Amino acid sequence: MKDYFRPIPMRTLTRTANARNIAGGWCWFDTVEKINHSGRELISVDDVPADILERITAPRRHLAGLSFETPRLMGILNVTPDSFSDGGDFSNPEAALKRARELVVNGADILDVGGESTRPGADAVSVDLEISRTAPLISTICSEMQTPVSIDTRNAATAQAALAAGAHLINDVSAFSHDAEMVNLAVASGLPVCLMHAQGPPKTMQANPSYDDVLLDVYDYLESRIQWAEAAGIERANIMIDPGIGFGKTTDHCLGLLRDISLFHALGCVILVGASRKSFIGDISGTLSAKDRTFGSVAVAVLAVAQGVQLVRVHDMKATKQAIIIQMAIQTVKRD
Repeated sequence: MKDYFRPIPMRTLTRTANARNIAGGWCWFDTVEKINHSGRELISVDDVPADILERITAPRRHLAGLSFETPRLMGILNVTPDSFSDGGDFSNPEAALKRARELVVNGADILDVGGESTRPGADAVSVDLEISRTAPLISTICSEMQTPVSIDTRNAATAQAALAAGAHLINDVSAFSHDAEMVNLAVASGLPVCLMHAQGPPKTMQANPSYDDVLLDVYDYLESRIQWAEAAGIERANIMIDPGIGFGKTTDHCLGLLRDISLFHALGCVILVGASRKSFIGDISGTLSAKDRTFGSVAVAVLAVAQGVQLVRVHDMKATKQAIIIQMAIQTVKRD
C-alpha cells in the first residue's frame, strides 16, 4: 500500500531541534501526517523516507525570474468574453493593458494571460482567435513592464506565439494532455511550466466529478504527469504544480484539497493555488456574484500561504497583497 507524507506546517518562532523548513520557505515542520487508503497517523519528521524528505525540504529553484523564499502572487488577466468572473471586462486591448498595469501596481509578481475561458461548461475557441487575443498583449506588456508573464493555454501554437512575444512560463490546465506538441515546445524553450489537475475538459468537468480520495487521486495524477514530463526532458525543478481547485471538483473536493494542500510539497515542485472567486466560495458564503467573493478569496489565499504554498493566482490583487503582507509581518516580528 502506498504511503503519502504531509508535513504539518508551523510558523512559530520557537522550533524543535529536529525541525526542518518546508521548501526553504517560511514554514517549518517536525511532524508529518502519514496517509494511505486505510487511514492517517502522525509521525516524526525523522521517520519520513529520505527521498520524500528531500523533496519536501529542498529550496525551490527560481522560476520565471521569481524566487520563492516568500509568497508570490499571480495576477489573473483574462482577455476573453466569457470567463466566469471577468468575462468581457478586458477583451479590449486598451482595457487589458490598463488592467495589467493595475495588477502590477497593486503587487502582482507575475501576470497570467489567458485567451480561452476554462470555466465550467465553456466551449473551446480556435487557436487563431486565442493567439490574436494573447500574443499582441503579451508583447506590449513585456515591452513596457519588467513583470514576468505566463501564458494560460492548452494549445502549443498559442504557447509558441506567446513565447515569441516574450512570455516566461507555460501554464497548461490540461497538464500537457490536450496537445501532444506542448511538451516538445516546453523542452525546446527550456522555460518553466505549470501542470494542473482537471477531471475532464472544461465543457464537461463539473457534470459529475467523483474520486476515491480526492487528495490522493489528485496527488497521484500530478506525480504521474511530473514523471511523464521528466521522461520527456523537463526537469522537475522547472515544474510548478496546481491541484486545480474547481476543475472537476465539488465544493467538498475543493475544501478537502485546501485543508491538506501541504501534502503536495512532497512532489518537490513549486505549488500554485488558483481558487480566486471560485464557485465553492459562493456556495459556502451564499455569494452569487463572483465579483463579490473577494473576502472568501483572500481567506483562501491566506490559508494557502500558511501551508507554505509559494504562488497564489488571484483577481483581487490589492486586497490579497495587503492580507499576506500583514500575515507575514505577524509571523516574522521579533520578540522584545
